[in-house]
Amino acid sequence: MKVLTLGDELLRQKSLPIEEVNQEIKDLAEEMFETMIKEQGVGLAAPQVGLLKRMFVIIADDDVRRVFINPQIISTSTELCDYEEGCLSIPKVYEKITRPAKVTVQALNENGKPFTIEADGLLARIIQHEYDHLEGILYIDKGDPLFKFKTEESFKKKAEKKKLKEAQKAAKNAKIQAKKAAKK
Repeated sequence: MKVLTLGDELLRQKSLPIEEVNQEIKDLAEEMFETMIKEQGVGLAAPQVGLLKRMFVIIADDDVRRVFINPQIISTSTELCDYEEGCLSIPKVYEKITRPAKVTVQALNENGKPFTIEADGLLARIIQHEYDHLEGILYIDKGDPLFKFKTEESFKKKAEKKKLKEAQKAAKNAKIQAKKAAKK
């Protein structure tokens, strides 16, 4: 699976509920775990891999694999905490973000079984971060506006450079093909 990066409009869209938890969803969860581990992440939401489905996977500091399907945050603590966050969709960019220290979530697991989890620490942070992805929200939206602007501009420039290089490569290949055709 390919992880979408900042600038892809899909990351800014709200995800749709999953109607049925079936083998396809189980397989998707497994594929998402594989991608997350390969990319050295701790959480991955379906929109990050191009699917507008209300689902994310997590492996926090307790090494437990968790699948959240159609999650709903039902409560958060008034106590807040800061933590430097990163994101597979915004590689190599980190910022201190303030979030509730504790969270209670209801969701379905990969077998369609409902569960409720009360989380704190890193697990609470990851759940909130991944839940935001389902709402089309990125962690940079919750921090310093100037940092967000600079990060978005940086990713726009990278995308423009990549497009330019691809266009130059295509033009070069077309030129080579035209020379080969002229020789025949």
